[in-house]
Amino acid sequence: MSYSATASSTSGADYGSPVAASAAADAAAGAVTPAGHPLASTIAHTSGTPATPASAPGARAKKRRKPKAKTSFADQMLGIVAWIVALLLFFPIFWMAITAFKSEGQAYSTLLFFTPTLESFGEVFARSNYFAFAWNSILISIGVTVLCLIIAVPAAYAMAFFPTKKTQQILLWMLSTKMMPSVGVLIPIYVLWKNVGLLDTVSGLVIVYTLMNLPIAVWMAYTYFCEIPRDILEAGRIDGALTWQEIVFLLVPMALPGIASTALLLVIMAWNEAFWSINLSSSHAAPLTVFIASYSSPEGLFWAKLSAASLLAVAPILIVGWVSQKQLVRGLTFGAVK
Repeated sequence: MSYSATASSTSGADYGSPVAASAAADAAAGAVTPAGHPLASTIAHTSGTPATPASAPGARAKKRRKPKAKTSFADQMLGIVAWIVALLLFFPIFWMAITAFKSEGQAYSTLLFFTPTLESFGEVFARSNYFAFAWNSILISIGVTVLCLIIAVPAAYAMAFFPTKKTQQILLWMLSTKMMPSVGVLIPIYVLWKNVGLLDTVSGLVIVYTLMNLPIAVWMAYTYFCEIPRDILEAGRIDGALTWQEIVFLLVPMALPGIASTALLLVIMAWNEAFWSINLSSSHAAPLTVFIASYSSPEGLFWAKLSAASLLAVAPILIVGWVSQKQLVRGLTFGAVK
């Protein structure tokens, strides 16, 4: 390293003053001694500049490990209780699945280890047109979901961004309709559907399911829309956006996780609905719930065949729920944490 730069930089200093001399010495020491030199820390200490840990040769910053949070006894007990509840809820599905692979003679036993057989599935496919029932379930579920969202999104938009004094009352009234027993309106709807030709039709079931699930859809969409800032819609309105443009291009993309979870719940509820499908359909529009009920005969319950039919009916929706569980949880917690 050349020392001429140091000399030239200090040549103009006034060495007559003790302060200037000290400053010049410090500058010379810092310029002559590189940061990694063994004497760097000593020179820095004597010159009044505190030494840094990085100036020592081969020094490395030690990574401090964060202490692991200790799990309390209450948290451990809560986890155990959660696992017990989950196993209790899953056990009927597990038992149905293993019973479906048993013979009728083995179905009444409690054996967990047995030779599996596909005999029950073969008899189910030979007796019933499974794919026709499944296709009706798909049509009904998709139709109900689309129709509910078409009605619920604009309704929730009006209630969330243009509330009135009766908005909360209307929401509570819509939710109270879910508390009414379905059997109470079965006869009027059955007679009405028979007179207008909607009995045993897919469209008739779609309308009934939509009326049944619409309060839930409106409530969920309303909750998600309330978390969206109004300034964004006002900005779009200033730019000349129409009402449908605000909903389609601004509101729906921001509330997409919530709308997706709402759609998934609507599909699940429409797929699992049994009361209306059994009473309003027989053959042409019968979904998988009617398919399962057809294996309950006066002669008795054939548990192996009934389990096989039930497994075939619930397997598609179980797969859909398992694949989209992250999206469902994300949508249900949308706006919960700010």
